[in-house]
Parts: sequence; C-alpha cells; structure tokens
Amino acid sequence: MSAGPIPERLRALLFDLDGTLLDSDDEGVEALARWLMHLGLRDARYRARRIVMRAETPVNALMTALDIVGLDGPVLAFSAWLRRVRGERTAPRFRLVPGTDDALHLLASRYRLGVVTTRGQKDTWAFLEAFGLTGLFEVVVTRESTWRLKPNPSPVRHAVRLLGLKPETCAMVGDTPVDMRAARRAGVWAIGVLCGFGERDELERAGAHLILPSPADLPAAL
Repeated sequence: MSAGPIPERLRALLFDLDGTLLDSDDEGVEALARWLMHLGLRDARYRARRIVMRAETPVNALMTALDIVGLDGPVLAFSAWLRRVRGERTAPRFRLVPGTDDALHLLASRYRLGVVTTRGQKDTWAFLEAFGLTGLFEVVVTRESTWRLKPNPSPVRHAVRLLGLKPETCAMVGDTPVDMRAARRAGVWAIGVLCGFGERDELERAGAHLILPSPADLPAAL
C-alpha cells in the first residue's frame, strides 16, 4: 500500500467502472492475446493488456471528436450491427471485482458515492442493476454526460458539481493513469487500484495520492 495525504474531510468517492469495479475487459484482452500468440510474440497476454490500456486515451479522444460532430451514435450503432452480422455476442457479461460489493456497502455508510465512466449509459445502469448497486450511487456520469472524456477533467468535475461539493472533498478511484490524470486535473484526490490495467509505477507517475490492491481495501484504508 502506498500511503498518501487523503484528507479527513473527504466526503465523496467517485469510481471508474472497467478494471475498478467491473472486471469485464479480460475477454477482449484474451482475444487480442490469442492473436498476438499466432504472430509468435512472447508474453502475449501481458502485451495485450498493455495495448488495451495504452489505447484508452486515444480512443477516448476519438469518441470526443465524434461526439462533437454528432457521429458518435451512428459509429457505435454500426459497430453493434457489425458484431451481430458476424455472430458475435453483443450482450455484456459483467463480473464484479472480488470483495467490492461488501466494500461499497460499507463505504456508502460513510461517504457519498458516484460513478465516472467512459462506458455508455445503458451498459453502466445494466451493470449497477445486475449487482443491486443502483441505490448506492448518487451520481452516475457516463460517456453521454459530458462533451469530453477522461483524461479530460470534465466528467469528474461534472460529478462533483452534481454532488454540490468542493473538489478537495472528493476522490476519484480508478485503475489507470487516465483516471489519475483526470482526478488531478479536476482538483480531486486520486486513488489508484491495482486490480485493473495500471501498474504501480504508472499510477504513481500519473499523480496517485494513494494506491491499493483493490477497491475492497478502501474501507480499511480511509
């Protein structure tokens, strides 16, 4: 555990989904790893995870650009149609990061909770409903909520405004440097978790105030 100056005045926790609460990226990673193995690359799974993580910022920037010109909806709809034509599964298969359920219920008794994710609204609410978490989160900020996506601070700032709090009383919990940079730029506390794609040194370089193995460790750490 990396100790950080998380303040006693902390009032709200904002959570990323993929790799933080939602353990749902492994299927895509495994598919990419199999392709890399066919190319004869060593450490294919490790390389696949790195590729997926490093693609987060440019992909978010692309979605922002498409949103600005009004093409994000058609592009996503076409992508879903193409998967159906190919016979690929389109319904998400959600997995909760182990220990997160109990931790969230404990945290909800002490803090106000929110979600800040680049997932779409439909998938986000489906995930929360699947695990009975909808009543725990006061605010849910998704890809449709703001013009710009993380690492831009707009989604985090939007969540803080909806809660009616000051940034310095909030913390963003996420698994990648993108989450940490968005948190720091928004003026909130940055808490990194190692259950997703980010590694400790990367999260530290991105400005994490505190790094934990998993969100399950938050109740004991705060």
